Amino acid sequence: MPPGPETTAGAGAASAPGDERSPAPPEETAPAAGETAAEGAPAEETAPAPQARPRRAVRLARLARREAARTGIAALSGVAFALSFPPYDVWPLSVVAVAALALLTRGRTARQAAWTGFAFALPFFFVLLRWLHVVGYDAVTGLSLAEALFVAVLGAALALVSRLPAWPLWGACLWVAQELARDRLPLGGFPWGRLAFANTGSPFTPLAALGGAPLVSFAVALTGGLLAYAVTVAPKLRASSGPGRFRAVLPGVEALALAVAVLLAGYAVPVPVKADDEVKVALVQGNVQHAGMDFLGRPMMILDNHAEATLQLARDVKAGRVPKPDLVIWPENSSDLDPFQYPQAYDRIEEAVEAVGVPVLVGALVDHPGQSGYIDNKGIVWDPKTGPGASYAKQHPVPFGEYVPFRSALSKVITRLQRVQRDFYPGDHTGVMQIGPARLGDVICFEVAYDEIVRDTVKAGARALVVQTNNATYGRTGQPEQQLAMSRLRAVEHGRAVVTVATSGISAVVAPDGTVQQRSEEFTRDVISATLPLRDGTTVADRVGAAPEWALAMVGLLSCAAALLIGRRVRTDEPEKRGQQ
Repeated sequence: MPPGPETTAGAGAASAPGDERSPAPPEETAPAAGETAAEGAPAEETAPAPQARPRRAVRLARLARREAARTGIAALSGVAFALSFPPYDVWPLSVVAVAALALLTRGRTARQAAWTGFAFALPFFFVLLRWLHVVGYDAVTGLSLAEALFVAVLGAALALVSRLPAWPLWGACLWVAQELARDRLPLGGFPWGRLAFANTGSPFTPLAALGGAPLVSFAVALTGGLLAYAVTVAPKLRASSGPGRFRAVLPGVEALALAVAVLLAGYAVPVPVKADDEVKVALVQGNVQHAGMDFLGRPMMILDNHAEATLQLARDVKAGRVPKPDLVIWPENSSDLDPFQYPQAYDRIEEAVEAVGVPVLVGALVDHPGQSGYIDNKGIVWDPKTGPGASYAKQHPVPFGEYVPFRSALSKVITRLQRVQRDFYPGDHTGVMQIGPARLGDVICFEVAYDEIVRDTVKAGARALVVQTNNATYGRTGQPEQQLAMSRLRAVEHGRAVVTVATSGISAVVAPDGTVQQRSEEFTRDVISATLPLRDGTTVADRVGAAPEWALAMVGLLSCAAALLIGRRVRTDEPEKRGQQ
């Protein structure tokens, strides 16, 4: 909804807390019908209604002119926010963007600030999610619009709490509340674009070991809010002189000092990295024939690529060129045919596993055993002696990509959805499996973005994490880099090494401190051999779970309620004071 007509042309300059503004002169009102302009007496001729008040189009035009500058700044700030994420990785822009949104919404009505938040968020999500253009720019636009609505609500809430003391704190809590809602709604949510995911290699990152991704987002938002507060104090520096100048700017200096303290607080957080054990792994990236929606090519092609790369690994081990691994990991969809329905696929996997002589975690789409017409996206432990064994089915299929909500109705309107021929069935347990000598936790593709899935996997006993993924559809779009950044944050959050294994890249080994030790290039065949540290201890973030996120979100919502109550009380008291005068 566009902002209301309450906006003034000079609203772009934010005021400091406690500043008093002179009330704007009242607008000239037209005489009431039946009265003269001079005396209010009955007039001989009544002016027609269209002349008595501006037409709607004129009012909207005036409104657009008043809001153009603010809306443009909000949009540019949203683009800058997008550049803080991979593949650009300019993380300080995330702090600047938060500060900009705080300043743009400060002192506004909720309706005006909601529009500002929307103007900020729409270009942000469009640039961030541009990798969806391989599906269609209508998908980019539709998802961006849906996600921007959450930030529109955030903008309105920021405007409400900007009237309270300590408003940067309440604003930071509201950022967490917005992410909490967006991560869960609708249809299980879509966590892309969280502040934490722009800060997987910044001074804020170690805070993940204390409170997970929500605490990182809170710290970034608080720093941006404090920076905005310092900016609001700047005009007092010009308006004051002598000893009063120091007192006027002291709150701004304190805000800047606190912002620096929050920024550097992560360096005081110990990130556990000491290994209790280790395991030798080989990550097989077999590659695909081409990028895009039709990356699979002919049947068995993807499976042959991964089988052949594993056979070459076996030859290299036999020749002494590389050490023999304890286990091998293939990516999501590395078998493009159900090995339990197609004997040629089963035999090809058996050939590769027997050649390398160690367990292989295979990614495959298989028919669901109990739900006819559904398929499972699985990681299957394939032993060289006993064959297929333990498996993990993806718990969070992607709406419209791996299943179609309201299929019967939507597929008639959006014919592209017919390409999703069968729905994936969600798994019902974590991906902790014994793979050779190691107890590893498997999460598949986009699941790495969801706090609860990864946390439950670690708490179930995973000593290291595996992210099986297939990014061939979105190759060279920036999406693989964004997903790898999430793996880096999860490593710090849980004190676990994380290996990401992709069909076409990026495959990588991430140490428990979040550093990328090895990585592949996109659209190449590669085998990465690494020694993976295994850990049994848990971080503070593992032990407290989602409690900090819910607590911060509730504080944000309560601050909005307080702002509404205080505003209502002020409006009630003003007529009484005027009556007493």
